[in-house]
Amino acid sequence: MMEVAGLYFDGRTSRAHRASLRVEAGVAQLSGEATRSCPLDQLHVSEPARHIGRKITFPDEAYFEVQDAAAFDALLQQTGYRDSSVVQMQRSWRGILFGVIATILVLVLGYLYVLPCAADAIARHLPAGVERTISKGTLEFLDRHMLKPSRLPDARQAEIAEHFRNLVPPQAGAPAYEIVFRSSRIGPNAFALPSGQIVLTDELVKLMDNDDEIMSVLAHELGHLHERHLMRRLVQSSAVGAVVTLLFGDVSAVIANIPTVLLDMKYSRDAERDADDYAIAMMKANGIPLSHMADAFEQLKRKEGGTAAPYLSTHPPTAERIAHIRQSE
Repeated sequence: MMEVAGLYFDGRTSRAHRASLRVEAGVAQLSGEATRSCPLDQLHVSEPARHIGRKITFPDEAYFEVQDAAAFDALLQQTGYRDSSVVQMQRSWRGILFGVIATILVLVLGYLYVLPCAADAIARHLPAGVERTISKGTLEFLDRHMLKPSRLPDARQAEIAEHFRNLVPPQAGAPAYEIVFRSSRIGPNAFALPSGQIVLTDELVKLMDNDDEIMSVLAHELGHLHERHLMRRLVQSSAVGAVVTLLFGDVSAVIANIPTVLLDMKYSRDAERDADDYAIAMMKANGIPLSHMADAFEQLKRKEGGTAAPYLSTHPPTAERIAHIRQSE
């Protein structure tokens, strides 16, 4: 009859009892300095580890620590015991390879599909106070490091704001907005903050040939607001902090991530196309030729081709996007 040497701990004291384990008729029996018996189906066998002995735990948390690993493996084989499928996979290079591939696949699919959907849901359910706090912190950061007060005359600012206010939105449920004028240290730019501010720089106003081109840029940024692109981007880049924000209203984790996001404000191809389509629909709804929108992006494209490309270009104009605009005419 096969016996396995080991140490028995009763779970009440730290004393080790030298004992031997054997199996008879489906019952594990200990003998030596400690004696007891227990049906096999009530015992828990620990997983194998390279430098740690295996343990057999009894229902009352007492356990037997195996000292003779080879004899114990033979006893397990004799009783028909099989390790879990996870343990068996860990012993196989094929299983390890499968596990690595499955983990990578889950991470990739989660990043490409689950995280964007979750970010969209979270962004659409965040309280308005959270968006105001984030926008306030963002604008303060920009004013300290990248923006300066606008030098445009008040009359010119009012003219642009009034012109855009008189345009008809392309669909119901247009987001509330406020045009904020600034001078930029990094060139022509326009971008939208989560709570509705559309920051328009003097440099962009001066770059455009006419007000219809300016209107197309503002309409593009309104499209970003409509789709909540920036909030979704912030949530995706601060996923853990965003969950905390949603549950407890603590926006510090998201705000702390703003500088990083702002220095890489390139929306995805889909986000840019959505904002472009919104602007195209708005231009058409107001009878403004789409050539003005295409010309605006041509102006920005030529500017980005120089040495003073803006770091905060949330709408990088490309030949593909300009072609899409012209094809929509």
